Amino acid sequence: MSDVTRAEVCAVACAELFRGDGEIVAAAVAGFVPMLGSRLARATFEPDLLTTDGGPTLSAEPVPLGRTADAAEGWLPFRDHLWLVLNARRHVVMGPSQIDRYGNTNISCIGDWERPSRQLLGSRGGPGNTLLNPTSYWVPKHSTRVFTGKVDFVSGVGWDRGAHEIRAVVSNLAVLDFDTPDHRMRLRSVHPGVTVDDVVAATGFELVVPDEVPQTRLPDAEELRVMREVLDPKGLREREVPA
Repeated sequence: MSDVTRAEVCAVACAELFRGDGEIVAAAVAGFVPMLGSRLARATFEPDLLTTDGGPTLSAEPVPLGRTADAAEGWLPFRDHLWLVLNARRHVVMGPSQIDRYGNTNISCIGDWERPSRQLLGSRGGPGNTLLNPTSYWVPKHSTRVFTGKVDFVSGVGWDRGAHEIRAVVSNLAVLDFDTPDHRMRLRSVHPGVTVDDVVAATGFELVVPDEVPQTRLPDAEELRVMREVLDPKGLREREVPA
């Protein structure tokens, strides 16, 4: 399948984040690629996963990107959404502006807190998500500016600060996790066309690198069909990770 794009590899890697989750809400809020991944997981190997159309509607089927649900199987008002957060019935994929080796993330500001050089979103749901839910991250442009030795402000807590579960990070270069004795970030796989050296050079701290690093798996024929013909026929995924 030589025509598989990097965006499609990333989408399948994001789908794999939800493998084994069962009947919980998939809250992929970081962009088209993780949103596509969550809906792809439900459409293929994780049918009990609960997905939305981007709003409070729990969709009866995975919804194509950019469309509202034609049929609903439930309604998720904000108070019920918060109950799910409090009871770890939600797996969220967020997009960090900075992330360190233990999975601490920053979406609040760049620079010193007293006089930041750039104001970002604010902590928003970061503290509650990371303390109470399985949390993963999507980074469309892997660089030392994002993967940094120390975050300027801790918006979402990492493994060293009591996180519930920081599962993995998918970037445009690789998949990374924290499957190490001290929960430091580890290189799990590199995407096709990417080398270990490429990832190391784009990371601002020392990664745990196994002796052998496999290639991120390619989508199979059915996954490609579902992405291209059903869930993202307009190719919105390619806007985040250009071919």
